[in-house]
Amino acid sequence: MAENHYITRVSEQGSVYISEDVVATIVAEAVREVDGIGGFATSLGGEIADRLGGKKPGHRGVKISFQENEVVVEAFVLVKYGVVINDVAMAVQEKVSDTVEAIMGVRVKAVNVTVCGIAFNKEK
Repeated sequence: MAENHYITRVSEQGSVYISEDVVATIVAEAVREVDGIGGFATSLGGEIADRLGGKKPGHRGVKISFQENEVVVEAFVLVKYGVVINDVAMAVQEKVSDTVEAIMGVRVKAVNVTVCGIAFNKEK
């Protein structure tokens, strides 16, 4: 099973450990709220590795790392056809940074967005 990492906050009352899974869940929800996002990018190999490693479906397309009590986010997304890709990517960066900092009280060092494809509306 994949090793889980934590960000640690220490105070006079004790320590708080926040799992990267918690951060990934917050990030995934923030990304989904951005207009123009069509979903997260996954690959068959990535899905198999995620299942073997126990990664939850809600975290696919999101990678979290901690650097000196700061969060670095990587989001691999699909954008909806017809949107301005750069505008959507920048909106993701802003939304993720604001949400993580507001909910967790932890500084976001970087939000790297990789647009992996276009999501088309399915005709019925």
